[in-house]
Amino acid sequence: MSAGGWQDWEWDETLFAGAAPYYTQGRLPYAEGLAEALRTALGLDGHGRLLDVGCGPGVVTIRLAHLFDEVVGLDPDSDMLHEAARVAEGAGVANARWVRMRAEELPGTLGRFRVVAFAASFHWMDRPKVARLVRSMLDRGGVAIQIDAPSYRCDALAEAATSGSPDPFPPDDAIVELRRRYLGPDTRAGRNIRNSSPDGEDAVFIDARFEPGREIVVSDGRVLERTVDDLVAMRFSSSPTTPHLFGDRVGEFEADLRQLLTEASPSGVFSVRLPDNIVRIWKPKA
Repeated sequence: MSAGGWQDWEWDETLFAGAAPYYTQGRLPYAEGLAEALRTALGLDGHGRLLDVGCGPGVVTIRLAHLFDEVVGLDPDSDMLHEAARVAEGAGVANARWVRMRAEELPGTLGRFRVVAFAASFHWMDRPKVARLVRSMLDRGGVAIQIDAPSYRCDALAEAATSGSPDPFPPDDAIVELRRRYLGPDTRAGRNIRNSSPDGEDAVFIDARFEPGREIVVSDGRVLERTVDDLVAMRFSSSPTTPHLFGDRVGEFEADLRQLLTEASPSGVFSVRLPDNIVRIWKPKA
């Protein structure tokens, strides 16, 4: 067990404090074909309910809203939910509601769902407990799904680098070193340290009495231009570099980050190739 590993980490309400205003701009988008792939794979027809657990600012909730009668975004961060409500209203999404609650507090009074989704969020939870709780909330024929992509975890963006692009790839190693200069060698996550992420999620779902998962790949591969502002937003939307961690030095960190990025690309533009999205579908055992 590594020092400061996920096994010893405990959630607290500052995990994404201050990140909500940066999230939509900073995070890489999901594949354009995600909603259609889920509609086909799950036979979605505009009926039933979706629960998006750890929804953040509602990116996936809003993207999938047209496939259901109602969608519910669940998150413990009130700022994320306020941002989700603002974006949903701007997009004309009228069938979404937003609930402040930790996943471990389910089911509450939320009822049952055709689909329960975890979009790059399951690793922050008490996974065995949440998997069992979610199983009890599914309609007959309902499923749990995980939506992920390699670049949504840790520093794996390098795996999606664009070859032959005139614009450079973001200097992730240098950015990590800058973070360490300000915050130390360990990876911060809220008030605590988390230097690793859990694996073995297949076993977690199977132990919770789900059938072996079915995987579908939603292709992407688009080349996306990222500006200095986008990359600053990405760092402030990420748990190891949320603004509150820097205290009164947050402006100094941002200035150093902008200088680093400008030196890496005088044009102020970078390129990444977006990775495929991986969807795991979990059906409860009879």
